[in-house]
Amino acid sequence: MDLQPLDDRIVLKAHDAEAETASGLAIPDTAQERPQHGDVLAVGAGRRDDTGSLIPMDVKQGDVVVHPKYGGTEVTVDGDELLIMPARDILAIVK
Repeated sequence: MDLQPLDDRIVLKAHDAEAETASGLAIPDTAQERPQHGDVLAVGAGRRDDTGSLIPMDVKQGDVVVHPKYGGTEVTVDGDELLIMPARDILAIVK
């Protein structure tokens, strides 16, 4: 992937939506929830404060994160659907 986010942005690959319920019932595409978990593929350098000091990022490449359901900008790179969003929009890191 040749996509490097700038500043405090990250690139995510969202996990696939659940295709069936816990009891085994199939969920049609039109009723599937948009996934809120994703893998961090790339991380920008971070943003700078008023004095010009670099503020380090809280997430790193390889982290699994929880993000807002409808946040970020959707892009397609090499056939993969990805999300680009500011790191401050990340809700949690899954441990």
